[in-house]
Amino acid sequence: MKLLLHICCGPCSLYPLTRLRKDGLEPVGYFFNPNIHPYMEFERRVNVLMEVSRRLDFSIRWQADYGLDEWMDVIGTARLPVDRCPRCYRMRLEATAREAVAGGFDAFSSTLLYSRYQQHDKIHGVGEELAARFKVNFFYEDFRKGWVEGIEMAKALGIYRQPYCGCMFSERERYLKRANRLGDLLRSADCP
Repeated sequence: MKLLLHICCGPCSLYPLTRLRKDGLEPVGYFFNPNIHPYMEFERRVNVLMEVSRRLDFSIRWQADYGLDEWMDVIGTARLPVDRCPRCYRMRLEATAREAVAGGFDAFSSTLLYSRYQQHDKIHGVGEELAARFKVNFFYEDFRKGWVEGIEMAKALGIYRQPYCGCMFSERERYLKRANRLGDLLRSADCP
């Protein structure tokens, strides 16, 4: 089977790639992630994935334009993860399905299926819907079972492991409690 694997980042590609290779598959990676912000984070993730590609002899197709404006148009006013994330999944998986068809692949999948922090059922559902629409198979596997193994692999390679999904809202949510504590402190401060 000729498989196109959407890759959100280098660390999240490690376990799925290893797992698929154990089954005799040699996927081709596809990087399309206009959600990643700020640009320095985007650039860092591209560089880490390039390193993973070289070290693991993994072929990748790149859609490396910094597409933040396009992503913002798709997200629109959806700010909560329950609304925002499915739109983001759809955008990235639709690009992957299109690339799979254009490249003559039998199926497409995503390393988003590796993360414990993503809405797994939504990713699966969007993938199946797009498979029917584009007439290309969606390869489903719950890669979360290799979560710890993937983290250990990333540590062993000494590569950067990002602390958030990549979007500005995820970054905001990561610091929200801390920001609220600072706000409380400032409101209670006895400053002239």
